Amino acid sequence: MKPERLVVKLGTGVLTTDASGLQLDRAQFARFAAEIAGLVAGGHPVTIISSAAVAAGVAALGLPARPSSLPAKQACAAVGQSQLMRAWQEAFAAHGLAAAQLLLTHGDIDSRQRRRNAENTLRELLAFPKVVPVINENDSVAVEELRFGDNDRLGAEVADLCGADLFLILTGSDGLRGDGQRLPVVTDLAAVRRHVTGETGAHSTGGMASKLDAVAFAAAAGIETWILDGRQPGQIAAALAGQDVGTRFPATS
Repeated sequence: MKPERLVVKLGTGVLTTDASGLQLDRAQFARFAAEIAGLVAGGHPVTIISSAAVAAGVAALGLPARPSSLPAKQACAAVGQSQLMRAWQEAFAAHGLAAAQLLLTHGDIDSRQRRRNAENTLRELLAFPKVVPVINENDSVAVEELRFGDNDRLGAEVADLCGADLFLILTGSDGLRGDGQRLPVVTDLAAVRRHVTGETGAHSTGGMASKLDAVAFAAAAGIETWILDGRQPGQIAAALAGQDVGTRFPATS
């Protein structure tokens, strides 16, 4: 495999326990870290877009459920972000890798100067062979992902920012499904949107609709995108090898 650059987006649903959705699933962090460490060792620069700060904050604050108000969610994110990064740091340390935290907003990417600063930081981090950037939205000051996207659009924007070859969205589904079956390859996004509802998981905000919006953005930027099952081992490497997993969305430019 040639050394392709990957952006891997991990949603709250695949980073928390199935039972409550409010506890970080350390086994999942360990598995993802092992899989990504193998890719990094093979020469593939990998950037992670990681959700689950709000869920981690809910658990740390001892709340019985995810709050409904935006200020309360932001407070949970402020508490939970350090818990989230600790989980990544511990998971990657087992493989001799360091996790580097970046907190971004869409405004950072829309601003020419701030975009350049973020791009320069990412480029420098990816030049270190033992560093994995871990990016989340700065939920304590921004609300877009808390309301709408669960980091899907942010992941696509980061993939464009760092010139990724592949953008991989790992979620609780085995891919995009239509008429009861997994769709292995989709080349016409407009045609498949009829299969998508507005439903989201109990502890996520995006749903498949926001994932398709992110796919459209990435595909237009020339980045091949996959939606994969984050609960099944080996999906990242399988997609990189072009195997029949999840749903593949070829680039459109």
